[in-house]
Formats: sequence, C-alpha cells, structure tokens
Amino acid sequence: MSKLYTNKRKPKREGKKITVGAVEAVPHGRGATVKLKDGTEVALFNVKGAFYAIENFCPHKGYPLADSRIYGTEVECDLHGWRFDVRTGECFTKKDCSLDSYEVVIEDGMIKILV
Repeated sequence: MSKLYTNKRKPKREGKKITVGAVEAVPHGRGATVKLKDGTEVALFNVKGAFYAIENFCPHKGYPLADSRIYGTEVECDLHGWRFDVRTGECFTKKDCSLDSYEVVIEDGMIKILV
C-alpha cells in the first residue's frame, strides 16, 4: 500500500471570511486554485452558479484538484482518477481519504470562503 500525501498547504480553521474574487472569475464547470496570504490553498469550484471549496491536493499523490476535471459535483484527480465530492470533500475512491470542505458565500458579487 502506498503512503498517502500529507497536505502541508491545508488552511487552518480560524473562522475568518476571506474575499477571493468576483463571481465572474470562475466560469461554470471550472475549478480555480485560491492561494491564501499564508501560503495555504483551497480548490474553488463553480457548479452551475453554486460555489464550493475543498482542500486543493489529492491525498493519493498530491496533485492539485483545482486543475482537474469536474463531472457534475465530482472532481476527478487528473493524475490517477481519484474522485471527490466538491460539496463535502467526500472521497469516492478510497475509504478514510476525504478532504476538508470550506463554506463559500457570495456577497455583492464577490466570492468569500470561510476558513
């Protein structure tokens, strides 16, 4: 069994709402890497106008999920095909490999993530 990737760029939960950009910046069916000031990252996804954020790196080998393909509400890691629910971070490929998800709110046309 291979060792899983440890995400060292996972945001710490601080209860802060961070503005990350305008709604128009992330088209439907696409993901975007959001780099926070402290160097941590989340993957932000637009699914038919609803926005979701999860950890950016696949626990299998650390590939950035924001760069991977989206199928409905699932993102599939382009490296080895692991699949995750963008709404919850649940891993469909392997038990006990789910990712943290982060609340996303839209205020005045701006995307904000609660970390």
